[in-house]
Amino acid sequence: MLSATSPTTAATPFLGEIWRSVHGDAAWLEHIAVAGAGHLPAVFPVTALATAAVGAAALAIAEFIHQACGHTLRVQVDQRLASLWFGTSLRPQGWELPPQWDPVAGDYRAKDGWIRLHTNAPHHRDAALAVLGVAAQADKAAIARAVSGWEASALETAIVENGGCSAAMRTEAEWAAHPQGIAVNSEPLMHWTTCAAGPRPAWAIAPDRPLRGIRVLDLTRILAGPVATRFLAGFGADVLRIDPPGWEEPGTVPEVVLGKRCARLDLKSAADRQVLERLLSQADVMVHGYRPEALARLGLDARRRREINPALVDVSLDAYGWSGPWKGRRGFDSLIQMSTGIADAGMRAAGLDHPKPLPVQAIDHATGYLMATAAIRGLAQRLATGAGCEVRASLARTAHLLVAGTVLQGQATMPAPETAADLAAVAENTTWGPARRIKPPAMVQDAPMHWERPASKLGTALAHW
Repeated sequence: MLSATSPTTAATPFLGEIWRSVHGDAAWLEHIAVAGAGHLPAVFPVTALATAAVGAAALAIAEFIHQACGHTLRVQVDQRLASLWFGTSLRPQGWELPPQWDPVAGDYRAKDGWIRLHTNAPHHRDAALAVLGVAAQADKAAIARAVSGWEASALETAIVENGGCSAAMRTEAEWAAHPQGIAVNSEPLMHWTTCAAGPRPAWAIAPDRPLRGIRVLDLTRILAGPVATRFLAGFGADVLRIDPPGWEEPGTVPEVVLGKRCARLDLKSAADRQVLERLLSQADVMVHGYRPEALARLGLDARRRREINPALVDVSLDAYGWSGPWKGRRGFDSLIQMSTGIADAGMRAAGLDHPKPLPVQAIDHATGYLMATAAIRGLAQRLATGAGCEVRASLARTAHLLVAGTVLQGQATMPAPETAADLAAVAENTTWGPARRIKPPAMVQDAPMHWERPASKLGTALAHW
């Protein structure tokens, strides 16, 4: 292990809360240390959250190895590398990633404030433009004129009711008083339910590759869920991602499919649903971000999933929380930052007249590592008792964790600039071209994080284990 600072860092309060939320033994917090220096420039402690979230997932791996093999290992997380991974980890060599955002996506000034339109998915863009009454080919100036005639909250409601995604900018106080803010802020960080115990699994756990042979069914999209399953793949899990025909995420797929096999199934087809149920019956972990009613319409609500696989570690994600009037509402990191007061707080701290989000999509990334931590802790529970579990996370509750942390007032030192030494020595031969990855942000003693499979396009694998 590299030399490291004491585990008593700015990340410690976050780490403790994350670890408690997945029923981790507090004694394990003595087995983690932090290296690196510098904090991303933000009104809230983004680097501390990144360090804690990555650290918790790595600590869960060390605990799992100890439980399976008796080895007591230490963990080190590099807060500078964690900050980089909360941005992007991929550095293309001789090619470029597509733009991350659709041309329409962005912040617009309404009559009484600001609103963000999230239009990366074509059907979300169509929904927003239909409400605004502008043509599909409209430029941002035309959209801005249309938005300026609306009150922000009224436009938000209209777009959401039309099947789109948007968020009016609220202050922290407004969110705290909002019915959804009240609901989600009172929820646990992670909802954990232990299911009936059964036979203990006969896994052959290798201490240097602890998740080898663990089957992870990945039904996730941008961005938190794919981050979770990417982490699991980094310790050897067999991650099979399922997407519908025609679905693409050109700006993010090369970043998040590292280590995975990616297949397609049309879940509107009875035959393909049977394939999915067969995969589910043989999985150890399922990670999904479908809205609850969407899975229910497919005949795969929580009860049915448990019938198919009683021992399943079932980890799910919702945007705005699992209770309150907005439960099940579509949402993404950038919208959560607008709703919960993060973008407003950044604007005020910087003295700007427009929303200022965090420098990275920290809510997505942090939630992804929380979900990975929950999955590994669920596997540990299965190993100990044979019991499966259901664990639910939400972006809005992770945002509350961040906002409740110490507010930074611009005094933090920036991380040192990225250099070639931060990149993995071996190039990754993605299907888009060669690339380099930032070195892993965490180290588990004697169990290095690495990925056997390079990033590959969606739909390039078959839907079987």
